[in-house]
Amino acid sequence: MTETQLRERADNKCELCGASDGLAMLPVGPDSDGSADRAILACATCAGQIDGSAELDGNHWHCLNESAWSQVPPVQVTAWRMLNRLSGETWARDLLDMLYLEDETLAWAKAGATDTSSSDDDAVVHKDTHGAVLAAGDTVTLIKDLKVKGANFTAKRGTAVRNIALVHDNPEQIEGRVNDQRIVILTEFVKKS
Repeated sequence: MTETQLRERADNKCELCGASDGLAMLPVGPDSDGSADRAILACATCAGQIDGSAELDGNHWHCLNESAWSQVPPVQVTAWRMLNRLSGETWARDLLDMLYLEDETLAWAKAGATDTSSSDDDAVVHKDTHGAVLAAGDTVTLIKDLKVKGANFTAKRGTAVRNIALVHDNPEQIEGRVNDQRIVILTEFVKKS
């Protein structure tokens, strides 16, 4: 019954890339209850890359430029998680910066994202000036004026930087958008909001 509901909702197409072959229900955890409200209809290509059984192909995920704007919460959650996994790609970071999720949907997206990333024992941990752990998608506030190298402006103290990206190989750096420019910010100059 649930897969039938998903196929109707998705018009028999992958809710992420629009493919019509190899479709199956893909639960969106954590706390997936087997209902259509906690699942998406995905093709084998998308499903394999989401669950890690296939290598991540950044080019395939350009489909998120359209599907990320879906009004269906499990599709939004999956798109947000995939964009975070692809945050090394400029287009993915830019799309993630523009994406808006309701608070409840964002909490769901982050809950599942931390479950998959916490399995890395040697993962780099980013902490703000007070030692609070930062996660991709968090909002931080600048604690001092920062002159932005290569740009003609100063990022002012108190500026909120939303939807940050973590620099995966450097725990002292995050990326965020200030004055419509993506900049690298040292974690010692931010506090988690």
